[in-house]
Amino acid sequence: MIDYTYQYKTVLDLRAVGSTPWDIFISAFNPSDRVLKVFEEVRAAKKYWLVHHEYGLSPNDAPDGAFISGASREDDFILEFFTSVLQHVDILGARICIDVTGFMRPHMIYLINYLRVIGVSSFDVIYTEPGHYSGHDRTRFASELVHDVRQVAGYEGYINNVTENDLLVIGAGYEDSLIAEVAEEKGKAHKALIYGLPSLQADMYQQNVLRSYAAADALGDVAEKVFAPASDPFATATVLSELLEREEAKKPITNLFLSPLSTKPQALGFALFYHRECATRAASIIYPFSDSYSIDTSSRIGRIWKYEIELP
Repeated sequence: MIDYTYQYKTVLDLRAVGSTPWDIFISAFNPSDRVLKVFEEVRAAKKYWLVHHEYGLSPNDAPDGAFISGASREDDFILEFFTSVLQHVDILGARICIDVTGFMRPHMIYLINYLRVIGVSSFDVIYTEPGHYSGHDRTRFASELVHDVRQVAGYEGYINNVTENDLLVIGAGYEDSLIAEVAEEKGKAHKALIYGLPSLQADMYQQNVLRSYAAADALGDVAEKVFAPASDPFATATVLSELLEREEAKKPITNLFLSPLSTKPQALGFALFYHRECATRAASIIYPFSDSYSIDTSSRIGRIWKYEIELP
């Protein structure tokens, strides 16, 4: 088991966001206050907006100079951004900060992989919690029309032909339809759920559990239910490491499937865990892909987190 919690995190207020100067600041645009106000406050030599087509924004809705791409895959999107917008920028010598609040999860975790591949070993990540979700436990984020459940680019791993003890670990969020899609895709695998506790806000844990119950038929018998703070990627990675060690002690896992469907910080924790502990085993991160995503599901600004990421 590896303890990831040595990595540093801190809570900022909105005014303190501008206290650290970065060379490059990257954020995914949407019209919510928790994305816009942080972008305004950040001090950076270069600030970049990325626009995800899943939000359904027209070019007129996007900020001037924003990066807009028709790429449907997360790797194509990120690669196009770096080769067209940042091609003449010294990435390796830059102080980088990424605001993941508005990012699609697959694009965010592929971006982590891309930075690792090109040699960036440390950078900062910002995430701003919602004050609350507009629909409470009925809040819809992604479209329920999932067109594909597949491996996220950069996290494909290799597949073991022996499948007798496959394990699927789901970071359980609000989207029961997505949980069900992933569970059905890996129907023969043992299942484990990670819930966000403490949750981002006091009422969100109960809402989360209620939504995951709606996917009970697809999940079947869940081998383990474990908990990690919804706002802490490092604790999430540590919980995954502990879970893997326990399951391996019972019987060697044949294929490990990870599906981060909960908060962005927890999804970040899945990526950190994968890069440090899964590169040499039959493991992959899988995700249910939808064509559209709700543009603004929250109101008010909660806590603003800054994480100092160190990649292996």
